[in-house]
Amino acid sequence: MVDAGRIPALFAGLCDDAAVFPPGLAPLPDAVVAHDEHVSAWYADLVGPLVVAATALNDLTEVLGERALPLPVAVTLPGGPARLDGVLGAVGALPVKLEALEIAVPDGMGPDEVLAALSGATAPVYVEIPRDDRRVPLLTALSGTGHRAKFRTGGVRADLYPGEAELADAVRTAVGAGVPFKATAGLHHALRNTDPETGFEQHGFLNLLLATDAVLHDDGDPEALLAERDGAVVAARLRALDADRAAATRAGFTSFGTCSITDPLTELAGLGLLEKPRGEA
Repeated sequence: MVDAGRIPALFAGLCDDAAVFPPGLAPLPDAVVAHDEHVSAWYADLVGPLVVAATALNDLTEVLGERALPLPVAVTLPGGPARLDGVLGAVGALPVKLEALEIAVPDGMGPDEVLAALSGATAPVYVEIPRDDRRVPLLTALSGTGHRAKFRTGGVRADLYPGEAELADAVRTAVGAGVPFKATAGLHHALRNTDPETGFEQHGFLNLLLATDAVLHDDGDPEALLAERDGAVVAARLRALDADRAAATRAGFTSFGTCSITDPLTELAGLGLLEKPRGEA
């Protein structure tokens, strides 16, 4: 039985608020207002930090003004760690709580150089893992460092979506190295689907949860679980997870970026995995 108005532990903090990124592209002032509404709503426990790009920090200064309650943020550095010191300085002057840094790895930068460049980080770091032969060495190098991984699971072109085998291998490597990960881009729905407008084959965030659980507990084929489109099958397997397995799964797969907080909420409710309070749309 799902308690009305309660976010199950399996989904707590699952949705990082990436409203300003494609395809949402919300203006920053609107995104801040909406984020405040999300974290004041009944489903606040579902919501992670507002994700902003390093290049938006100057604009955030004007948007936040003399804000009293710090805004929880995750800051992305798509150009790599070279701007890390500047970002930390800018964040320190803002009324924000830095919950994470998401840092890309420039071409040609190897694992040792990445780790050295992150030594000054003052918040958890998600290292964006390239889809090339650096993936395994980087994940191996992150093991035991406290840093985390970030996997891209889609984008504006079909080739930006990794297939089931590639994504399953990434999860296996991360889990094997003991490196928690988040996902970003392309996870627009709970379930595996074909986008009706683009024809892109899109991963589901619930499929990725199940694939992570399968790898952690050697229970099922992660590739098949990533490909599963039957909502009843996915929901039933998620309901069967006991508290320990749910906690382990979320310790492995920490969150995903979504440009809409309410869409995942609605889909979870539609699958019977959470229940909205009476009177909520």
